[in-house]
Amino acid sequence: DVERSRGLGDVYKRQLDNFAREFATLDRHNLDRLEQLYSDDIQFTDPLHEVQGLAQLRGYFAELYANVRELRFEFHGSDLCAEGQGYLRWTMSYRHPRLNGGGLIQVAGCSYLQWRDARVYRHRDYFDAGALLYEHLPLLGAMIAWLKRRLG
Repeated sequence: DVERSRGLGDVYKRQLDNFAREFATLDRHNLDRLEQLYSDDIQFTDPLHEVQGLAQLRGYFAELYANVRELRFEFHGSDLCAEGQGYLRWTMSYRHPRLNGGGLIQVAGCSYLQWRDARVYRHRDYFDAGALLYEHLPLLGAMIAWLKRRLG
């Protein structure tokens, strides 16, 4: 039984790592590949959005990629927490023409994934929304920097 459990763990670990590898290759030109990664009933949540279903997820990603000059994910590790559930740690790097003077912005985060039949049906991202967006807006960014100095 221990050997079988270890074997299943290896399978799930490979599925998690394969998801990370495939997700990292996504861009505005290959969003049709989302169907290989996500189930039709995907529930996707991050600090700024909640999306239900594969069609809405495709629309969300299309809008995301249309509004940035560059977007990439570098994955730093994965952890299984149960059968068909795990975490991925990552750094997202992006450039937006109206944020940070068009310069590179990097944000650390992690994703909690649940999957069945090798496709994710629940994806929840955790990251600092201020570091992603608010700190890079002209007026709001200056106010957040001031607050951080006062509180730190």
